Amino acid sequence: MTPYSKDFPVSWEELHRNARALSWRLLEQGPWKGIIAITRGGLVPAAILCREMDIRLIDTICIVSYKDGEAGQGAMKQGDLNVLKGVEGDGEGFILVDDLVDTGRTAAKVREMLPKAHFATIYAKPAGKPLVDTFITEVSQDTWIRFPWDMEYTFSTPLANRQEK
Repeated sequence: MTPYSKDFPVSWEELHRNARALSWRLLEQGPWKGIIAITRGGLVPAAILCREMDIRLIDTICIVSYKDGEAGQGAMKQGDLNVLKGVEGDGEGFILVDDLVDTGRTAAKVREMLPKAHFATIYAKPAGKPLVDTFITEVSQDTWIRFPWDMEYTFSTPLANRQEK
């Protein structure tokens, strides 16, 4: 059983608009030395931030935290955190970016690794929100955000037909 009872599909246009809004907020707080993206979810937002903020220095922290779920569920279950690649330093002057903060497990780990980085996400859930410095949209904890890179166009069952009767 998954802890997610709601779906929140995000289009490419919506993601781009929200990443630009994040850029506006972060520009006011700079100047910045660079951006550190948390892979994989932070890669697309980082690319948009780099362009909008005219930042050329980008690095990655590579962490695996989700594992494959049931067939058709995608990676909806958090597993053990596995740091594949870190970065040097304490993060001072850098924006640490991810697509979202969910339970806060990954956020706590990267905060431990880069305590002076400014942590920014597009989406934040209540459990992880206290670990983020800047975010754009809050969603409920029981919502699974479906990012455009994880989706393909297909038939959608009407919401009324999805409820248990």
